[in-house]
Amino acid sequence: MSSAGNQSFKTAQHSLPIPAERVKQATSEPLWVRLLLISLALAFLTLFLLLPLVIVFGEAFAKGTEVYLASITEPAALHAIQLTLLAAAIAVPSNLVFGLAASWAIAKFQFRGRQLLLTLIDLPIAVSPVIVGLSLMLLFGAQGYLGPWLQQQDIQLMFAVPGIVLATIFITFPFIARELIPLMQVQGKEQEEAALTLGASGWQTFFRVTLPSVKWALLYGVILANARAMGEFGAVSVVSGKIREQTNTMPLHIEILYNEYQFAAAFAVSSLLALLALVTLVLKSLLEWQNRHEKNELPYSKSEYKLNLH
Repeated sequence: MSSAGNQSFKTAQHSLPIPAERVKQATSEPLWVRLLLISLALAFLTLFLLLPLVIVFGEAFAKGTEVYLASITEPAALHAIQLTLLAAAIAVPSNLVFGLAASWAIAKFQFRGRQLLLTLIDLPIAVSPVIVGLSLMLLFGAQGYLGPWLQQQDIQLMFAVPGIVLATIFITFPFIARELIPLMQVQGKEQEEAALTLGASGWQTFFRVTLPSVKWALLYGVILANARAMGEFGAVSVVSGKIREQTNTMPLHIEILYNEYQFAAAFAVSSLLALLALVTLVLKSLLEWQNRHEKNELPYSKSEYKLNLH
């Protein structure tokens, strides 16, 4: 048989439909393997996730509801809760603005320093939070590079609320940007270019085309950033000074209570952070479900959707 005939025979072999049974065998594992993997996953989740949560809530209510309510309503605990909410309320919107701007610039434009900006966004994830706190102290502390000038201006950043906010912003700013950048890169620039061609301004294009297409990823990033902001410990512990009823956030207040052997109060405040984690998971699941629901309701495929936009 000639080489052309061999090639035609191989092509015909490759074009033959593969039996469904072979496809199933190639994409599935034996029953015992699947049961083993599921059992290992459930055991891991039970040991390292569910069991700690059960212990936290059990210890929080071990001495009764009155002790629990007293522990979370005492002045020090209320101040810690308020300060935690304040830091998150400032850090999350700040990172929302930064995340949108950085994601739009990185995904939609080519410019010098683009890769450097991507690296800097990942920096808080790679660096220990304690090192972040020490860096802020070295920069803004009384003996830091800008410390003497700040003292002359009667500005106190470290061991005060502004330092806690700065540390929280630094730790949480990758979350929103890292949710938006991959999605914007996949979506490309066709929709924005079409809108600009039809006469839309830059702001109209952003608010009517770009923002609606990334709203679920944006909300997901906001939820993660908010949870991280409220649970931050390392960087905040360095810059806060741990002053009771002044610079203690919820994680710092929990540490102080535990070190003072007030275990019921420590677990009571811990249960609030654990509840926050559970609420975050529920919101994340709802957003994912809503996102899938909207995709299933599209009357045409994604490619047809892009064509209709043009």
